Amino acid sequence: VQLQAFGGGLVQAGGSLRLSCAASGRTFSSYAVGWFRQAPGKEREFVATISRWFTYYADSVKGRFTISRDNAKNTVYLEMNSLKPEDTAVYYCAQGRGADSRASEYDYWGQGTQVTVSS
Repeated sequence: VQLQAFGGGLVQAGGSLRLSCAASGRTFSSYAVGWFRQAPGKEREFVATISRWFTYYADSVKGRFTISRDNAKNTVYLEMNSLKPEDTAVYYCAQGRGADSRASEYDYWGQGTQVTVSS
């Protein structure tokens, strides 16, 4: 199984970015995909997750971020709007059996993509 996250970049506060996570290696639609992020000096934290029927967001991004999936393209997207400097982090996507906020429930991880929000 391979996951590749891309779409990060530098954006001003209030701006938008869309991250993509492309997966290969097993039946994509059967698994949940989660996004996590890690800022310098901080622990990795949950952002959002999506299964076949369910989505769930961290309180810090609820109403600003939207997670979606295209099973035909084996891709999950994270649309990020109203970005804040505190959203600056490396964003990782991961695949697991259920939509869960715990990183330990995901068994395959992508390499991460940097998101930097300037004030």
